[in-house]
Amino acid sequence: QVRLVESGGGLVQPGGSLRLSCTASGLTCSNYAMSWYRQPPGKEREWVARISTAGGVTNYADSVKGRFTISRDNGKNTVYMKMNSLTSEDTAVYYCYAEQVLRVYTYWGQGIQVTVSS
Repeated sequence: QVRLVESGGGLVQPGGSLRLSCTASGLTCSNYAMSWYRQPPGKEREWVARISTAGGVTNYADSVKGRFTISRDNGKNTVYMKMNSLTSEDTAVYYCYAEQVLRVYTYWGQGIQVTVSS
């Protein structure tokens, strides 16, 4: 079975930083582009960042450009997202998403809470 497990979330003060991790099992991570999405309370799920299969191309939503950095370590089957200068607007459940390069299979993680509050 395929599993995407997020970790590294929690409570952080405004201006602080967190690093999220997503570890995949049951798939070969190098065959998947990886993304992060988030869903703030009461709002729709939105795309945050994407990284290509080998990590050579990254894309970010305008709301996080310059603050968030997505990276991956295919040897560890893990994708990361470093989040800096966090504000209350970043409070959300963050989801890891895997998309096979042949666009046959896609998978979602279970989500992890990030709360930015004093």
